[in-house]
Amino acid sequence: MFGTQSKRDLSLEIQSQIPILRPSIHARRANITVKFQDLYGFTVEGNVDDANILNEVREKVREQGRVWWAFEASKGANWYLQTHVTSALKSSLKFSALVNAITLKKLIRKGIPPVLRPKVWFSLSGAAKKKSTVPDSYYNDLIIAVEGKLTPATKQIDHDLPRTFPGHPWLDTPEGHASLRRVLVGYSFRDSDVGYCQGLNYVAALLLLVMKTEEDAFWMLAVLLENVLVNDCYSSNLSGCHVEQRVFKDLLKKKCPRVHAHLEALDFDVSLVATEWFLCLFSKSLPSETTLRVWDVLFYEGAKVLLNMALAIFKVFVKQLILTSQVDAIRTCFHTPQLSSKPIKMHAWGY
Repeated sequence: MFGTQSKRDLSLEIQSQIPILRPSIHARRANITVKFQDLYGFTVEGNVDDANILNEVREKVREQGRVWWAFEASKGANWYLQTHVTSALKSSLKFSALVNAITLKKLIRKGIPPVLRPKVWFSLSGAAKKKSTVPDSYYNDLIIAVEGKLTPATKQIDHDLPRTFPGHPWLDTPEGHASLRRVLVGYSFRDSDVGYCQGLNYVAALLLLVMKTEEDAFWMLAVLLENVLVNDCYSSNLSGCHVEQRVFKDLLKKKCPRVHAHLEALDFDVSLVATEWFLCLFSKSLPSETTLRVWDVLFYEGAKVLLNMALAIFKVFVKQLILTSQVDAIRTCFHTPQLSSKPIKMHAWGY
């Protein structure tokens, strides 16, 4: 009889039901879709667990921000400008500068606080130095000089503007389109060899959101294409991008031999997914907050980070890839919503 059942027996009976109840609870949570805006105005869609994970990531970013502010307070606002490690520095007795350089590298790999990101990027990437070599009015003079001029590049830019992050509350407005157009058109005239290549619209758009001003975004785009990335990534024949693809295939073979062999057996070319990653610098494929973590390291350590990030993505889907026997299904694994639904795994992207 229930009335005579001991509390201990009742407790055991309830506990025995928990393994049965848990899957249904998790299933319900997985089916609850939530939408929210990230720090840069993009709409993120996922389930409750995804939202909780993203909140955890943001809390880690806030903790990291406190570390940065502590360094700002103790070492001075521009302490990181004295950390460039040269052979002379390594052989000198300026151990404090060397320690700062090592510390800075670790800090950047853990993420630059959003409020400091524009200043740190502009200084460490070389954009500030590049800007200092021309008159202060360079950007404004360039924009005035090219106004109204039509070229194949400007026509393609005009075609791509409405397709650049559609639905964004600022980028997808007449003001946002005009600002992005000036940056892209201005650079197309600065470097006629590059002109304009599809993919740059996404890169420049994200730079605008981070840097806040057109001129700073323009110089960040300039240092990116002229100093940070592999040469000729955005040339007419994309030769630099093709080189990156070959290097990545070799890296995948070395680090993930089972996945590489499986894809080879299916005659699947990784460039089918990786080309967009390398041309858009992941801005079209990953959540913006994840992409900018990658860019933090990109502007400090160089283009190798793109290969590491691509490899990290393949590692995330390694089990799915091994079990997949259809080429179309492999491409689906790397579809943007799939990547966007894995914020915690993307957070640990290899550093």
